[in-house]
Amino acid sequence: MSWYRRTEQGWLIAVHAQPGAKKSAVVGLHDQALKIRIAAPPVEGKANHALTAFVADVLGVARRTVSIVKGESSREKLLLVADTAADPSRLFPD
Repeated sequence: MSWYRRTEQGWLIAVHAQPGAKKSAVVGLHDQALKIRIAAPPVEGKANHALTAFVADVLGVARRTVSIVKGESSREKLLLVADTAADPSRLFPD
């Protein structure tokens, strides 16, 4: 299984988030998820907001098209990129 897959709504991306980093960056794979360090604390949704903004910026899509569909309060998250023209492989080229 890959860390991303296409659905009718767009792309689902499995993420292992690591909040509180010095800077936001994709650092590799963690099990079947993309490991992303986030430069925001895990307080009051700040890390979640920073994560969706980071993914949107890297993919070159509008921030409103990226949402968390599973794992709001967990490090293991499932993101939906509701833009079928997006290319998730830009986050972590093989």
